[in-house]
Amino acid sequence: MKILQKKFSAANGWEIIRDDHFDHSLCTIVFAFGHGELLSDASIYTSLRSSFPTAEILLNSSSGEIIDTQVNDDTVSLTAILFERTPIAVSTIPIENAENSFSQGKVLASQLDHTGLKHVIVISDGQKVNGSELARGMQETLPAGVIITGGLAGDGARFEKTVVGLNNVPTEGQIVAVGLYGDHILTSFGSVGGWGPFGPERLITKSRGNILYELDGKPALSIYKNYLGEYANDLPGSGLLFPLSIRNNGSENALVRTILSVNEENNSLTFAGNMPEGAYARLMKANFNKLIEGAFDAAQNSMINLTQKPDLALLISCVGRKLVLNQRVEEEIEVIRAIYGNETAIAGFYSYGEISPFLNSIKCELHNQTMTVTTFTEINL
Repeated sequence: MKILQKKFSAANGWEIIRDDHFDHSLCTIVFAFGHGELLSDASIYTSLRSSFPTAEILLNSSSGEIIDTQVNDDTVSLTAILFERTPIAVSTIPIENAENSFSQGKVLASQLDHTGLKHVIVISDGQKVNGSELARGMQETLPAGVIITGGLAGDGARFEKTVVGLNNVPTEGQIVAVGLYGDHILTSFGSVGGWGPFGPERLITKSRGNILYELDGKPALSIYKNYLGEYANDLPGSGLLFPLSIRNNGSENALVRTILSVNEENNSLTFAGNMPEGAYARLMKANFNKLIEGAFDAAQNSMINLTQKPDLALLISCVGRKLVLNQRVEEEIEVIRAIYGNETAIAGFYSYGEISPFLNSIKCELHNQTMTVTTFTEINL
């Protein structure tokens, strides 16, 4: 595997971060994560297509761009990859509203050739999708044993517009999947949060998909506002600082959910993933050190079954973590670099949702407020 990484800013243009010196005309795939307005400018895609004429080019908006140990805003971070022994395939599908997430996930997965498929990376619009249902639809359609990781595009704390594109200028309402094939590719993953709970667990008594109406028989938005106090005036943005964890009765694994929007008329909250009736919900708050420890643990978990350092680590972390860590945000990238060493390329973005299995599982789940790591290594057989 050969890798080229560059960063674009309006002030400095393109700056090279890493260059393995390969023929760019042979590049297999390009990932471009960036500020939505920059990526929506057709000149960015035109430039990439000129530089990488035969590559698949995936672009998506972010809430912060990760490249090496940097976390940047208002930039485009580019990672161009030459897979030397690994075939890939791509598929894309539009999505108009969250209610179609499960069916569109099934179609997206069915468009990929399943023969020899080992891993799927999925990048989705961050506002028109129910990430839980997207993951479930893909999981039910793909062959057993295929790992799915990825995330939802971001838009800072604005929640106005997210864009995704495959071999075109990115637009709203798109989902892209990238399939990796064959025995030469090794992938691994890790996902850890680090948020601390506060307040009692409450039973979800009324919900529909990713919309939460009642907790313990009381209006969900009213309960949530009571806990937030003065932060309630800044919803939905302030909700990034106070996510909910949900846990099914009898399960030890808890998923974290981020608020996407609030509805004052019916006192409901809309989340990035499902809020199933009968599950238990609990508010979470940030702990700086635990968030950074969570990133360290996610990278460490990804190394459990590897015998060598990976070629590439794809990091998808939540915008809520970035807002809480603020000026310390690069620390969660630096502790990951300490795990992998200097030879592993690091790329990624801050998102509206992260898709990854739990440790010791291959079932993909939508996470929020979580650092997820996917590693890629090409080997000789």
